[in-house]
Amino acid sequence: MQIDQVTKKYGTKEVIHEVDYQVTPHKLTAFIGPNGAGKSTLLSIMSRLIDKDQGGIYLEKEEIKTWNQQQLAQKLSILKQANGTQLKLTVRELVAFGRFPHSKGKLTALDKEKIEEALSYLGLLDLAEESINTLSGGQLQRAYIAMVLAQDTEYIFLDEPLNNLDMNHAVQLMKTIRRLVDEKKKTVIIVLHDINFAASYADEIVAMKEGKIFKTGTTEEVITKEVLDDLYDMSVRVCEMEGKRFCLYFN
Repeated sequence: MQIDQVTKKYGTKEVIHEVDYQVTPHKLTAFIGPNGAGKSTLLSIMSRLIDKDQGGIYLEKEEIKTWNQQQLAQKLSILKQANGTQLKLTVRELVAFGRFPHSKGKLTALDKEKIEEALSYLGLLDLAEESINTLSGGQLQRAYIAMVLAQDTEYIFLDEPLNNLDMNHAVQLMKTIRRLVDEKKKTVIIVLHDINFAASYADEIVAMKEGKIFKTGTTEEVITKEVLDDLYDMSVRVCEMEGKRFCLYFN
């Protein structure tokens, strides 16, 4: 996927400004940056949930706006921040929604196989017949990830999936997302506020500020005091332990 000079305005306010970026296949890329940097907006534009005002987004060298909706949904999936539903669904029924782009509601043997595989992968088989309204926050988030996995797309976009999760559930979810890349060869882009999760799990990091890409690169290239101090306009201490970098920013 190629992003070419993408710009987005709301009224007179420019929230994305001439962004260029080449998505690296089969990697976990984290978008980080302060509030209002444009991370979630850019992700929504990349998934065609909202329109861009200028520029181009190319998937397999074709402008994304030219893709048939069903074909695009077979290639790309996105999980937004707000996923509440009032429908009375079991976990299995929720996960089955991920197969809609393939089956249009008429589940085939392959669809059912993909649903069971996703439930198993996310450790949800024991909860498959439970109502989603009875799940904890961590369980529900895993169910939504399972739905995305069942969709079986090459590209997976996750917009702040760790929101409202405690430390244990957040770690387990990031480990699962890491496995999707390593074992399933998915291309995952994730918006994160916690830079330590980005440093620990991402292959590449895109730092955004004021609607522009501020810095891109590996963890070693982006998670530095010089970059983070300027990115967040504060003093960040970068430490290293067991080969991984982490940040202290509470002083």
